[in-house]
Amino acid sequence: MDTIDLLLHPVRLRIVHAMSGGHTLTTSDLCARLADVPKTTVYRHVGVLAEAGVLEIAGEQRVHGAVERHYRLRRERTRIDAEDATSMSLDDHRRGFAAAMAALLAEFNAYLDRDGADPSADSVGYRQGTYWFSPDELAQMIDALYEVFVSKARNEPAPGRRPYLMSTIFFPAEETPRHEAGGQ
Repeated sequence: MDTIDLLLHPVRLRIVHAMSGGHTLTTSDLCARLADVPKTTVYRHVGVLAEAGVLEIAGEQRVHGAVERHYRLRRERTRIDAEDATSMSLDDHRRGFAAAMAALLAEFNAYLDRDGADPSADSVGYRQGTYWFSPDELAQMIDALYEVFVSKARNEPAPGRRPYLMSTIFFPAEETPRHEAGGQ
């Protein structure tokens, strides 16, 4: 299975999100974090990710006669690079966007279902807006955002920190025809 097919699945994306931040988790831990996903589905997708090398075994221990594996994410295996993205068909992009949105919606619903969820106190945001950019302005903004995200991606779990799922989405909107002054 190639990287695109591997990562463009909502459950596998959610597993990757849950494993990010240096977590070492068992499949049982993942089942608890993804309580809305059937356990058999979580186990199947953990197996797929492990077989593909996205998850690696960080350790094993015997629990009640069975071997329990602790997995760690191999971040370098979770990226669709520029070359892969360029080779994606329009249908691949549709599938990727749909998988990302399905994973995002599931994660947001899981957050809202938690005891004590407080979107206002947690600075939850889901704003959208339309902005006008030249190609150079868009590239500059993406570079600036990239620098901010990369600088924060090195943050490790620590007291007072909690994980936040962030998504960036850019695509050209349909341009609304403008009427000239004095025209209709």
